[in-house]
Amino acid sequence: MDGRRIAIGGPRQRTILALLLLSPDSVVSVDAMVEAVWQGVPPATARTQVAICIAGLRKIFRAEGSGDELIATVHPGYQFNTGGHRIDLLVFRRLVQEAEQAAAQRRTAEAAELYERALGLWRGPVLEGVTGRPVEDEADRLEEVRLACYEAAIELQLALGRHLDVIGTLTAVVREHPLRERARQALMLAQYRAGRRAEAMETFREGRRQFIDELGLEPGTPLLQLHDAILRDDPALNLPDTPAPEPVEEAAPPAAETRPTPSFLPPNVPAFTGRGAETALLDRLVEGRTEEQPPGIGLITGVAGVGKTGLAVHWAHRVSGHFPDGRLYVDLCGHDETHEPTSAADVLSRFLRALGVPSEQIPADTGERTELYRSLLADRRVLVVLDNARTVGQIHPLLPGNGQCCVIVTSREPMEQLMLRYGAVRVQLGVLPAAEAVELLGRIVPEDRIAADPEQAERLAELCDRLPLALRIAAARLASKAHWSVRHLVARLADERRRLDELSQGESQVRAGFALSYRYLAPDAAQLYRRLALLAAPDVTVWTAAALVDVHPFEAERLLEHLVDVQLLEVTGTDGTGQLRFRMQNLLRLFADERARLEETEEERAASLDRALRGYLTVAEQAHRQEYGGDYSLIHGSTPRYPVNELLLEELTAAPLEWFEAERLSLIAAIDQAAGLGMDELVWDLASCSSVLFETRDYLEEWQYCCERALEATRAAGNVRGEAATLESLGASWIRSRHVSEAADLLCQALAKFEQLGEDHGRALALRSLAVLDRIQGDLGSAGVRLKEAVELFRAAGDLSSEAHVLGYLAQGELDLGRPEEALAYAESAVAVAERVGETRGTAQALYRLGRALLALGRFEEAERRLHAVVRIVTAKEDLLGTVYARLGLGETLLRRGLAAEAHAELLEGLDVARRAGNSLAEGRIGAALGRAARALGRSGEALERLTRAADLFRAAGATRDLELTEGELEAR
Repeated sequence: MDGRRIAIGGPRQRTILALLLLSPDSVVSVDAMVEAVWQGVPPATARTQVAICIAGLRKIFRAEGSGDELIATVHPGYQFNTGGHRIDLLVFRRLVQEAEQAAAQRRTAEAAELYERALGLWRGPVLEGVTGRPVEDEADRLEEVRLACYEAAIELQLALGRHLDVIGTLTAVVREHPLRERARQALMLAQYRAGRRAEAMETFREGRRQFIDELGLEPGTPLLQLHDAILRDDPALNLPDTPAPEPVEEAAPPAAETRPTPSFLPPNVPAFTGRGAETALLDRLVEGRTEEQPPGIGLITGVAGVGKTGLAVHWAHRVSGHFPDGRLYVDLCGHDETHEPTSAADVLSRFLRALGVPSEQIPADTGERTELYRSLLADRRVLVVLDNARTVGQIHPLLPGNGQCCVIVTSREPMEQLMLRYGAVRVQLGVLPAAEAVELLGRIVPEDRIAADPEQAERLAELCDRLPLALRIAAARLASKAHWSVRHLVARLADERRRLDELSQGESQVRAGFALSYRYLAPDAAQLYRRLALLAAPDVTVWTAAALVDVHPFEAERLLEHLVDVQLLEVTGTDGTGQLRFRMQNLLRLFADERARLEETEEERAASLDRALRGYLTVAEQAHRQEYGGDYSLIHGSTPRYPVNELLLEELTAAPLEWFEAERLSLIAAIDQAAGLGMDELVWDLASCSSVLFETRDYLEEWQYCCERALEATRAAGNVRGEAATLESLGASWIRSRHVSEAADLLCQALAKFEQLGEDHGRALALRSLAVLDRIQGDLGSAGVRLKEAVELFRAAGDLSSEAHVLGYLAQGELDLGRPEEALAYAESAVAVAERVGETRGTAQALYRLGRALLALGRFEEAERRLHAVVRIVTAKEDLLGTVYARLGLGETLLRRGLAAEAHAELLEGLDVARRAGNSLAEGRIGAALGRAARALGRSGEALERLTRAADLFRAAGATRDLELTEGELEAR
C-alpha cells in the first residue's frame, strides 16, 4: 500500500482480499467468498468466518493508515474502494488499452513504450500462493493476458528494428512456454533478422518436435509459412529499406584435431524444471576466468533425491560451449549401495586415457598421475563433473591447475575444506518451490491431467515433499497408468504407512536414497535421527534432542549438527530465545520412523518419547514460574519432570513468553500427542502451564483446542482433578472470547468437582473466574462475595500472584460501586502482595488498580506515576491487552487533569494496540474514552462517532454495564 509491503494473515484472508482486489469498486457477495474459500463444502459458520476475515483485513489496513471505508459493507457482500489508492491491475488495464490504441494508429514507438510500462508492473506470478478456484482461474487468465501483451510488445519491438535486443528474453519465454506459436514465430524472425538463420531453423525444428510429441499436430500455418519464407530468404521478412542478410557461406571444415576432446557427460535431464537462482550462481564460474586463477569450483549439496546430479548435468550441458577442449564426468559412488567409493587413482587413469595418453604411459603412482593430468589441462578449457563425492580426498587429485577449467562437485557432505582451501561456491539445494514442483509433474504427466485438478496436483507435490526424485517417481507412475487420476495417487500417498513403498518401486527408489545416507551414520547419530521421528513436533531444539537420547545438550548439539551436515536435517532459523531450530522433511521422517520400529524395542521408543514430553512440561512449568514470579495461579499434576540441564533451562526461560512463543506449535503438538497416548496427567498439566501464552497473546483458539484435548484425556481416564483444572482453564478462555453462558457452565462444573475433591486452591481459581463473569454481567454483589472467599483461599495456599490479582479485582469492584477509599485500601494491599513476587504481569495489574483508585480520589499526579510504571512493565512483556488498559488509564488521568490534547494522543496509541490485539471490549472502552476527550476538545462530531462505535462494541460483547454508561453519555448530549 502506497509502496509499502503489508503482511496479510492466513490463506482465507488472502483469498478474500484477492477477490476484492480483482473486482475493485464492485461488490463481491459473501456467497462468492464462501465458495472461493471452502470450494463447495463450507462449514456452518462460513459467513461468520468471512466477516471475521473482513474485520481482520480492516484492522490491518487501519494500522497502515487507511480507514474502514477501504473495505465497505455493501449488500450482498463487500466492496474494495480504490479511492486514492493505486491498484496495479487497473493501471495495467489502462496502459494496455492505450497501447492498443497507439498501435492501431501506427504510433509504434509510443505503443511499445506503453506495453513496456504495463509489463513492468508484473513482479512475478500474479496471486501466487492464494488459493480458491475463482482466484486461481483469474490468475490463469491474467497470466494469459500478460503473455499476449508480451507477444504484442515484442512484435512492436521487431517493427522498430530491435531484433537483437529481444532475442535473449524471447528465448527464455519460448523455453518456458514452448507451445506458444506467436512467441516462437517472433523469435524465429528476430534470429533471422540478426543474421542467425541456422538458429531460426533450429527454433522451428525444436518447436515442431514438441508440437508433434505433445499434441500430435503440426505447427500452425503462420509458423509454417515463416519457416518456408526463411528457407527462401524472402525479402518481405526484412524491415523496409533494410537489405537482406548476406548468405552465410558454410565454414570450411576445421583442421583435424591433434588431440582428443572427450565428452563424458550423461544425456541432459528430461523435463528439468526450476533452479533458476542456483543456475545463475553456477554461471558465475564461467565469467571472466583467466589461466592464472584457480579453477572455478562449484559444490552442489543437498539431501538424497533433491536433484544434485540433475542440476550438475543440466548446467554442464548448458555451458558446454565454454569448454571446447572436453567435458569429463565421473560418478565417484560416494553413497552407493553396491559399489565402494571410486578412488582418485582409477578416475585419473580413465581421464588420462580419454585425454590421449596411451595406457602403457600412465604412471602407477597417484601423485604422478595427478601431475600428468594437470599438465595436460594446463592450456585447455575443460569442464570436470565429479558426481556423488564422499570425501575431499577423492576430489583433490582431480582438480585442474588451470583457471580456465571448471569443476562441479555433487555431494551429501558439507565439504568445508573445499570451500576454505579452494574457494568453492556452494549451492545448497532445497526442495522445489510449490509452483515449480507442480510444473515438474506437468512436464512428465500429460499436462491436461495435472491441470484438470490443480488442487490435488499441489497436494501430490506436498506429499512428495517437493523433492525432485519423489516427484519424478510419482509423475512416472501417473504417466504409466492413464486410468489413474491425480486424486487417486494422492489417496495412496496420503497413508503414511504406504508412502515410502509407493515412492520406492522400480529402479528409482526414495527409500534406497535415504538408506545410503543412513548407512554411513555413526550409531549415536543414527539413534537420534530415528528418535526425532517419534515426536510429533514440527521442529526441535537442542534440549528436545537431548531428552530423546538422554545425553548432555552439548552432545545433542553435536549430533544435530552432524545430521544437518549429511542433509538429514535442516536448520529453519533461530527462535526468540536464541536457540537454533531443526526440522526434518516428511519423507525423511517416515524413513526414520521405519528404522526406529525395526531397530528399537517398543519400550525404548516409549521411554525416549516420554522423556521428551516430560521435558516440555519441565520447561513450560519453569517458564510459567518465571512469568508469574513463582508457581502461582495454577495447580499441577503428578507427572515426574524430566531434568533438563539447569544452565540451559535458565537460558531458555530468561524471556519466558519468548520461549512459549517459539515452542507454541510444538506445545500444541505435544499436548495432542500425549492425549492420544493416554498420558492424561501430563496433558492437563502441560495445557495449564501453557495457558499463560494463550491468554497473554490472545491465542484463544489454540487455548481452547488444548483444553478440549486435555478434557478428553482426563475424562477417558476418570481423572477428576485434571478434569476440574481443565474445565476452569477452558471456562477462562470462553470468558476471554465473551461466550458468557458457555463459560458459566464450565466454571460451575469445575467448582463442583474441586469442592468434591476438597481442592481449595482449585476452588479459589474457579471462584475468581466466576467473579470475573459476574462483573461482566453486572452482578457486582455476587462478584464481591466470590472474590472475598477466593482471596482467603489463595492466601492459605500461598498463591501470592493470585491473591494480588483478586485484591485488585476487589479494588475495581469498589470503584464500580463508587467507593474509592475502600478501593484504595484493596489496591494498596494488592501492590504490597504483588511486590513480594517481583515485577510481573501481576504487579502491573495491581499498580493499574491502584492508579485507578488514585484517579477516582483526584490524586492525579500519583495516579499518572503509577500508570506510567504499568506501561513500562506491560510494554516490556509485549502484553497487548495490558498495554491497552495502561494507556486507557493514563489517557483518562490526563483528561481529568484538563490535558485533553495529551489525553487524546495517549488514547489513540491505545486504540491502535487494541485493534492489533483484536479485543473488541478493550477497543470499546478506549474508544469511549476517546469520545470524551474529543468532546473536551470541542470536536462534537468525533465524540458522537466514537461513543456510538463504543456502544456497538459493548452491545456485541454483551458488556452490560459499559453499554449502560455509554448510552447514558449519548443521551446526555
